[in-house]
Amino acid sequence: MTDLLRAKSLLVGDKTCVLVKGEKTYFSTKSGIAPMMGFISDGLDLKGFSVADKIVGKAAAMLFCLAKISCVYAAVLSKSALQVLQENNIKVEYNTLVDKIINRAGTGICPMEEAVANKTDFEAAYEKLKQKLQQMKKITN
Repeated sequence: MTDLLRAKSLLVGDKTCVLVKGEKTYFSTKSGIAPMMGFISDGLDLKGFSVADKIVGKAAAMLFCLAKISCVYAAVLSKSALQVLQENNIKVEYNTLVDKIINRAGTGICPMEEAVANKTDFEAAYEKLKQKLQQMKKITN
């Protein structure tokens, strides 16, 4: 079984993001980009991992590129994420392709997608996403 198939098979229940490389497996039940932001900030070496994720927009795709992920499966994938992954030679599979990722309230574009809409540099995108998450945390506290 390939790493990507194994990651897909583990994306069940409340798991939102699963990373697999050989015997190593990481997963999260956090929503949005929080799993990848956490893995990256923890300094995990994710080069060559395969990822299965419930929803992948451009923000997540840029984080996958920053982490040097090799394969991605998304239950739902945005067109901008597909473009980023393909341009960076990351194998991608998906169930549903959508124009854009909508926010949780269903009232507009996901704020993380807006934050990286004009970004092409992965490090800059990561920093912008960190800022956006901190800003949103202040609003909800």
